[in-house]
Amino acid sequence: MKRLIEKGLMFGNLVEVSSPALIDRYNRALAHLTGKRTELTDFHIDISGFSPEVGEELGDDRYLNPNGCNRQFILLTTAQKTSPLLNVTFSTSRGILRQFIEANEAQLFALTARDAVAGELANSVFEVSTPDRLLDMRRITIEADTIGGHVADAARLGQMIDRFRKEPAGWRDDVLIAEMIGMAKKTGDVTRVPIALPKMRFEQANFWTSHFGGLYVFRDVKLPAVISVVPQSGLDGLVMTIAERNRIADWLERCGLVEPIVKARGMDSAAVLRQKMDFILVDAADALNLDLGLATRNDLRKTARQLGAALPQEFQGLSRLLAWVEGGGDWPRITSEHPAYFYTLRARPHADRDLVNMLLSQLAPLDVRQMFITHKELFYSSYATWSDRKRGYIADFLEREYMVDKAGARRALFGAEPAMDEAERAAPKAKSRRTHLAGPWGPARKGRR
Repeated sequence: MKRLIEKGLMFGNLVEVSSPALIDRYNRALAHLTGKRTELTDFHIDISGFSPEVGEELGDDRYLNPNGCNRQFILLTTAQKTSPLLNVTFSTSRGILRQFIEANEAQLFALTARDAVAGELANSVFEVSTPDRLLDMRRITIEADTIGGHVADAARLGQMIDRFRKEPAGWRDDVLIAEMIGMAKKTGDVTRVPIALPKMRFEQANFWTSHFGGLYVFRDVKLPAVISVVPQSGLDGLVMTIAERNRIADWLERCGLVEPIVKARGMDSAAVLRQKMDFILVDAADALNLDLGLATRNDLRKTARQLGAALPQEFQGLSRLLAWVEGGGDWPRITSEHPAYFYTLRARPHADRDLVNMLLSQLAPLDVRQMFITHKELFYSSYATWSDRKRGYIADFLEREYMVDKAGARRALFGAEPAMDEAERAAPKAKSRRTHLAGPWGPARKGRR
């Protein structure tokens, strides 16, 4: 993984903690939450305050997430809001933490100037010993305070001030006045600068979790379902496995969650198809120990000629689709049984667009760019299994083509953020009645859209 770290593709954008004051605050928060401390004098933290260096020191990468479903967090600065979340167990966690920080940014900025803020993403369940427990997860609650209890103390001071103002003899209550003065020394003047971190609740309807080998839970859709990476028991009637391509394709279409990239608005579908084909060629050539040269597109074309009839079906299917897009071929019938099928789709614009694209990357694993963007946990585990030659090519490509303009790359591949562009292109006219096996784009007549 050293190559990824050096190129900023792993552990990128973490917040450095090196000053004695911040380290002391971190240790106070760490001891408060876990009873542990770090002896490190320099480390980095993610949006939740987790540090890979501290995890290595403690021999516990889950020191802030011991049960895997109620993640604790430490905030030293509001700058953490742009950091990634490492060791993800739920796809919703980073978004929830970022919303919490942004909604309370002014308060957190003032609080973290004097102390660390600690809290927890409390699920409605406290353990996930069986898959069915995941279906009970409906809401995430965040309640946080400084280690010194400034928020709680400010609330108590506010109550004292209300009592002082309302009680006729409050101004003669020496005990009450003394308590208010003592509390104000700690909190400051809460009448001028209020201190409050309201309890926040977030609904968690659809999500991915790393538990039980990886599960995609969709409850807030037309047809609720759970899609599992590995076979599961305990969720009878709801579960589909990744291997059940026909069922998943039918479900995605009936729920209106996906669209074909060849009819996506604003997308250069030809360029996207070519890049997907390049990734497929790199994998095929690497598996056969073929020389990739400098892995330019010309080099990869030579590799394609070498492979000939042995070209992967994914490549052949996308090649036929590319020929149609460029006006030089007939409309290909690519059913959900075809290995290229899920490479031809992306999520429609909707609230769970990123989750659906994450699922598609699991179904189309040779498109490593989409995997890196939408499912980093899968990317890192896959990267560990590749040859050094393939690792070098993919790392160089991502550094060169993605890191220079992340937002632009995401927009080109997945479209504008949901709710910004809800319109979609007209579907091609069908030659015959559409079935889920033909996908949401269905058979169509040759021609450009």
